[in-house]
Amino acid sequence: MDFNGDPLPEHLLSSTFQDLMETHGYVYMCNVPDTFDPVGFCRSLGRFIPNYTGAVVGDVRPEPGMDDVYHAGNTRPLLPHTEGYDFHIVPPRYIALWCVTPCEGDGGETTLMDGLAFTDTLTNTERDHLRQHVYQWKTTDGIRRLGLDLHTEHPVLEDHADGRIVRFSCNNIVRDDDDLVADIQTRVREYFEPQHISVRYERNDMLVWDNWRMLHSRTAFNDRNRHLRRIQIAQPTQAPTGAMADGRALTAVGS
Repeated sequence: MDFNGDPLPEHLLSSTFQDLMETHGYVYMCNVPDTFDPVGFCRSLGRFIPNYTGAVVGDVRPEPGMDDVYHAGNTRPLLPHTEGYDFHIVPPRYIALWCVTPCEGDGGETTLMDGLAFTDTLTNTERDHLRQHVYQWKTTDGIRRLGLDLHTEHPVLEDHADGRIVRFSCNNIVRDDDDLVADIQTRVREYFEPQHISVRYERNDMLVWDNWRMLHSRTAFNDRNRHLRRIQIAQPTQAPTGAMADGRALTAVGS
């Protein structure tokens, strides 16, 4: 919305989204009307990467038989991580979540922290180690229960033609206790606590972030009706255009 409370013209809304993404690494969209097409909007950002189940549009909600494992499909908290560290391909550039059913009661927030800002706190020697040392990565207990036992090898930091990639997990990097990355995992959690932002969803709210840059997690909750949908997007393309047309009552917030 503009300063008069009127809908932004489509080209301004598109440029605002891109500017906020480049500046902050994420965009939170609220006041989203029912006519807005989140899948169409995501399609304007790049090619989709299927979720673990093969579904292009995934559901994030409590699943039967998953309460005892580390998995997004339950109500337990998640530790800071990026998506796709266990993929053989380059990780998704963007992750998009939008709310179907908000969480009643406490918890259920998505939390985000700037991973590139954290790497700026490291020494040159530490950053060089994270670029040069190739680690083994494993997938989560929940994904293994679904029948996917993934193992890959990547550095934590990787320079790519389109920018630096941060891969990270607090619990799924295969390492010795005296390895530098074990200390980095502890320091990430300490840095995350005061530096993160929290997003609590209302219906139709949408959160999109740069998965090469941002670490995310989730707070615990009790409402098993909480339901988000999720899309992984491979590469940025041109700025969103026509897909924004139905978002005339949408507000973009990036800080």
